[in-house]
Amino acid sequence: MEQKERMLAELPYIASDDTLSRERLACKRKIYELNNVHPDHYDRIPGMLKELFGKTGASVFVEPPFHCDYGYNIEVGENFFANYNCTFLDVAKVKMGKNVMLGPNVSIYTAGHPLHHESRNSGYEYGISITIGDNVWIGGSTVILPGLTIGSNVVIGGGSVVSKDIPDGAAAAGNPCRVIREITEEDRKYYFKKRVFDVEI
Repeated sequence: MEQKERMLAELPYIASDDTLSRERLACKRKIYELNNVHPDHYDRIPGMLKELFGKTGASVFVEPPFHCDYGYNIEVGENFFANYNCTFLDVAKVKMGKNVMLGPNVSIYTAGHPLHHESRNSGYEYGISITIGDNVWIGGSTVILPGLTIGSNVVIGGGSVVSKDIPDGAAAAGNPCRVIREITEEDRKYYFKKRVFDVEI
């Protein structure tokens, strides 16, 4: 089995493999173009993301700079937005539903290394996929670790380290990230804490 096949099968693999090295270099070229688009031409970004990512909805946008390893392992739904300086280590699939918003400096890591130093020094690493549902807001500087599922209609507070699955409809935060409470219909009328909307939504 080739190293790329091993990577995509979530088995231990060698990242310095020639094929994977070439693919990362091709991704870096696309990322370079994305991260150096003149602000007057930001209308080009959605098209660039559609070429970079494995799958997208019609409406996608990322505020540069953005970083990822391969691009083709990233799948996002309709109405995807990522703020400045997000990083996806996408050696395994990163799948997101519709209406997902990421704050600045969000890091999504499918990649990892063995715990034991001798195993780690062998050069083998791994990637385990991450899945994020629909209608999710992930606050700035959040880190999401390999192999996790974040449900739909979830808010993750800024600065969280997500190391366990988060169920649907939860507000969660912290290091380690934990569910604080359920998001309810009562929350619909507030835009921040107990500040009530003064507009129709």
